[in-house]
Parts: sequence; structure tokens; C-alpha cells
Amino acid sequence: MKTCRIASTMAVGVAMVLVVATLASAQERRPVRMTTYELTLTDGSRLYGMIEQQDETTIVFRSVAGLVITTPRADVRSLREVAGTVAEGEFRPGDPNTTRLFFGPTGRSLPKGRVYFGMYEGLMPFVQVGVTDRFSIGGGTPLVFGFDEGERPFWITPKLQLLDNGRTQVSVGALQGFVDGQSGGIAYGVVTTGSADASITVGAGIGYSSDGGTGAVAMIGGERQTGRHVAFVTESYVFKGAGIVSGGMRFFGERLSADVGLAAPIGAGELYVFPVVNFVYIF
Repeated sequence: MKTCRIASTMAVGVAMVLVVATLASAQERRPVRMTTYELTLTDGSRLYGMIEQQDETTIVFRSVAGLVITTPRADVRSLREVAGTVAEGEFRPGDPNTTRLFFGPTGRSLPKGRVYFGMYEGLMPFVQVGVTDRFSIGGGTPLVFGFDEGERPFWITPKLQLLDNGRTQVSVGALQGFVDGQSGGIAYGVVTTGSADASITVGAGIGYSSDGGTGAVAMIGGERQTGRHVAFVTESYVFKGAGIVSGGMRFFGERLSADVGLAAPIGAGELYVFPVVNFVYIF
């Protein structure tokens, strides 16, 4: 038991160091947020930057590297605003899956009308819908067969954002599960602070069940974009007598993100790890 407690303490400490290092590195890099456009020409060339001047026939465009081009509108395939940051003279598209770490929520909200579909560990599909810019709701059920009628488990995930000042977001919500006439879940509050490409998330919640059982849980996590389409993600939990630590990479495009990592239970006997494999598609 003493060995387990030591391993638990060390693992949680490592997770916290990783999160702090994420933020420290982000401060050194000082990414710049600005309104950025993607300019795609008819020959397939693609530039990121800002519009300096435009009229009915011509666009003057400055790239993030400082290159200024003047192009006829007839040579422009598309011009659209994109989300991301500029760091070290390079435009980095933003992660489309900002409302979650691996499993737990962040303080960020899903915009009105946006929908995402995801899959946890290849077995647990879920969907979330932005009802307003601050409130979303979703649910899911495991892809496991053999349940009798009325016994299939499912869950719902309401979430309400209370604060968004640009750098810090605060939300409350619940993961409410149902199976065979019984119910239980976790009611939580969560705070995310940082920039678009590096942030820390902390949360706390109360687990409950229909038979009257309760228990507290705390979470700390973070994310840091390390490349144009890659980010490091860590997420750890502490609850009575045990916990879970995890870390890995997120690979993302404009609408799709995929997580690949490792997680390890702590304080529950023999130490072992299991894979984390998730994906989310944003509609």
C-alpha cells in the first residue's frame, strides 16, 4: 500500500509538472492572435495572412511571412477567415476540438449550431450539439451488444458556460448515466485559462448514484500545440484512494481530430497502462 501511495503521488506530480511546462513554454513562444485569412489561388497556391487592400477586381494580401502580393480576383479560388495563431512567422491552424481534453470537458463552449460526433476507445460513440453559444447537450451509448430490452446503458451531457472573457472560460455541467432503472453521474465545474494554442484546465466534481452513494473527484489537464496540426494533451484525475494519469498527442485538421495516448490508473494495486484512442469530427 505504501508503494502504491508513493507511485500515486509521483504520477500526479509528473502530470502537474507537464501542465506547468506547457504554459511556461507557451509564454516564451508568445503566439500572436489576429484575424487571419486563407487565400487559395486557382493554381493551388495557399497563403495565410491579412488583407491589406481590396476592390472589385484586385486583392492586396500580406502573408504571415511578410510577403505582399497583388492578385486579380479572377485568380482567387477562395478567401476565408480561419482560426489559429501566428508563431515564429508561421500560421498554425487551431484545434477544432477545443471543448474537451481526452475525456473530460474544458471550460470552452460549443458554438450555436455546431455539432460534433466522436468515439471513445472505439467502443463509446457520442454526439454533442451547440444549442446556444453557451449551452450544449449531447449523449451516447456503448457499442456493446447483448443487453436485454430496457437495459442498454446510455448517458447525457448537458453543459453551460458561465464566463468567457477571452482568456478564461468557466463552465458547469454533468455526465448523467442510466442503466436498467438505475442512474448516476458526475456534476462538475471546470475552468480553462490560457491561449488558443496552450491552456490549462482544472475541475472538480461530485459523483453520485441513485442508491445514495457520493464521492468527490478533481481533474487537472492541459494542451499545447506543438506543430501545425499536432498538440500535446494531458489529463489526470484524483479521487478517493486512487487516480488516473494520461498523456499523448492530438492530430487534427480543419474538422477532424484524433487522440493517441496512454493512461495509467494509480493507487489501485499493480501499476499498468492502457491506450487512449479517440476521434472527433466537427460538423
